[in-house]
Amino acid sequence: MGNCMHKGYHSDDDSDHHVDFVSGNVQLITTKESWDQHLEQANRDSKIVVANFSATWCGPCKMIAPYFCNLSEKHSSIMFLLVDVDEMTDFSTSLDIKATPTFFFLKNGKEFDKLVGANKPELEKRIAAITGGVPHHLQ
Repeated sequence: MGNCMHKGYHSDDDSDHHVDFVSGNVQLITTKESWDQHLEQANRDSKIVVANFSATWCGPCKMIAPYFCNLSEKHSSIMFLLVDVDEMTDFSTSLDIKATPTFFFLKNGKEFDKLVGANKPELEKRIAAITGGVPHHLQ
């Protein structure tokens, strides 16, 4: 369901580059150092991390981004991160990201789950499993 293959496309227009992708409690990651700092903070705070590996040119990424931001507002016990695969190409490649969006679920800095594609019900189901809640559409 809705995923884009990495195209290696780079936008020249960085103004408002992530407006539709970063809102709510989603943190934009632009460096490996920032990634490491956020994971360290999540570990200190005993938080699960959900990282959205995305691209601004990807239609399914654009479709699910507002939903991801909305989930970040509902679940303050989880740290939500956004990584632009074009801005962090080497890092994304090192994590074997082959399609966007790809969602990584991490605990104590280690991946324990991964979801490829813009699948809202499945994303909500996995977040509900983390928080011990019932997915919104089943309430």
